[in-house]
Amino acid sequence: MKLAVFDFDSTLMDGETIEFLAKVIGIESQVKEITDRAMRGELDFFESLTKRVGLLKGLDIKTVNNVCENLPLMNGAEETVKALKTMGYKVVCFSGGFKNATVPFAKRIGLDAEFSNILHAKDGFLTGLVGGEMMFNDSKGQMLTRLQNILGITQKDTLVVGDGANDLSMFKHAGVRVSFCGKPILEKEADIKIKEKDLRLILSNITS
Repeated sequence: MKLAVFDFDSTLMDGETIEFLAKVIGIESQVKEITDRAMRGELDFFESLTKRVGLLKGLDIKTVNNVCENLPLMNGAEETVKALKTMGYKVVCFSGGFKNATVPFAKRIGLDAEFSNILHAKDGFLTGLVGGEMMFNDSKGQMLTRLQNILGITQKDTLVVGDGANDLSMFKHAGVRVSFCGKPILEKEADIKIKEKDLRLILSNITS
């Protein structure tokens, strides 16, 4: 058995969940600026996440769920997950985003598990607070080592795919590290650099 771990936003999904939500209330550019700086490694991930979620305070949870359930898949996502599972991989998602999106997507494309954060809501509206499993710069790396220990999978048999600075921590514990249209800070640590928005290109690189 092997393990494949994918980032969600701008990797399995084509875009950033929080920017789709921000667009609903007309603050997409403000949120995007913070996201971009965090993904380049210029801002602490926890600080950037809590600041961006705070800007969503008051958004109707029904609207949130509707947006999250209709996000666009990245080109080749379903085929790549299916192919990896056929090759004997357990395929999971680590996301600094939100369960409102990762839970339905996991079912949709056949992931074995998803780990992400929870948008806090009260009386049907977002409070601007967030908590969960993927809140910090090193969260993905810590979760990866736990999974490897639980499943008995070595670093050599672990494939990770991401695009931003908060994926660096899981790169440290993987035998195959894929930068998918990644920021320079991540790309320089990658074994495989995918420059096109097509996840199927990963398959040709790991089977060639």
